[in-house]
Amino acid sequence: MGIKKFKPVTPGQRGMTGYTFDEITKTKPERSLIVVRKQHAGRNAYGRVTVRHRGGGVRRHIRKIDFKRDKRDIPARVAAIEYDPNRTARLALLFYADGEKRYILAPIGLRVGDTVTAGVNAEIRSGNSLPISSIPVGTMIHNIELAEGRGGQLVRSAGAAAQLMAKEGDYAQVRLPSGEVRLIRQTCYATVGQVGNVEHSNIKLGKAGRKRHMGIRPTVRGSAMNPNDHPHGGGEGRQPIGMPGPKSPWGKPTLGYKTRRNKRTSKYIVRRRQNKRR
Repeated sequence: MGIKKFKPVTPGQRGMTGYTFDEITKTKPERSLIVVRKQHAGRNAYGRVTVRHRGGGVRRHIRKIDFKRDKRDIPARVAAIEYDPNRTARLALLFYADGEKRYILAPIGLRVGDTVTAGVNAEIRSGNSLPISSIPVGTMIHNIELAEGRGGQLVRSAGAAAQLMAKEGDYAQVRLPSGEVRLIRQTCYATVGQVGNVEHSNIKLGKAGRKRHMGIRPTVRGSAMNPNDHPHGGGEGRQPIGMPGPKSPWGKPTLGYKTRRNKRTSKYIVRRRQNKRR
């Protein structure tokens, strides 16, 4: 995957970069694997805004992706590598031997014509899905399940990869991209390899319009508002926050404030991401 620089014909294009899409082999999605995506503009069922700065954007379809990889011990041929507007990773279109078609996240090194499988006896090869108990220690993995049969929930964005650190008893230690080390049951499935499109983080949007195409509206700083609009607002000229810590417009602590409340799963965290070695 390459990155191209735009010739600055307009001021907004100065410094803007984009994809070359060299790895894309099919431009239109598989019709049987897409559904219409309704636009909600950040509003809930009552019409109230629950997520700010959402609205507009290019119309797009949702691709139905196989995160479970529950079609076991049946080989599938990679028919195409496709672009997905809903995520940073690329998709691989699989044609199974029994005629079924499915999408999976395309890892690095997966090419059109390759064969991938899922199951206990699958090879340790990029794109194959196995239970963690069958994956050697030290292997880079992605699309990791948190509960058996639920489907991959961890490590799914472009360029992401976790490392299998150790196995002991029913659990394995997995180091996530954030640096957190977490216990995951060895019966859970994971896919071998690193998610593709690793240069996604180097893309510079360059102009506000590209953000609007994504369905994201402008965000105004709280310090630029009036006191009746935001706790950070007011004052003559630029002013500091003036409080022990920053707040949201509704007075809740923000910007680094720890919000984790799920104490039930804290026992599975061996080392938190805040304590990772630098």
